[in-house]
Amino acid sequence: MPVYVDDVQIPWRGRRWSHMVADSAEELHEAARALGIPRTAAQSRGLTLHYDLPDERRDRAIALGVAEPIHWRELARRRRTMARGARAGA
Repeated sequence: MPVYVDDVQIPWRGRRWSHMVADSAEELHEAARALGIPRTAAQSRGLTLHYDLPDERRDRAIALGVAEPIHWRELARRRRTMARGARAGA
């Protein structure tokens, strides 16, 4: 499964947030669409294109099989790898 959600749990505005990333932008936006998240919520700040998900959306993504849970350190490693690949292709 090429879409992942981490377990980072960043507190913000009274909620806890995680990141959803994918091997491609198309896969990422498709996963977001399946969760009812508008494409305008995608963020390109940081290393890779991603969506921030509150706990309830993270849990739903996993339950629906839209995304695979992943440890935040593994996701950080993958994001660095994806960013290097994107720079190399530019």
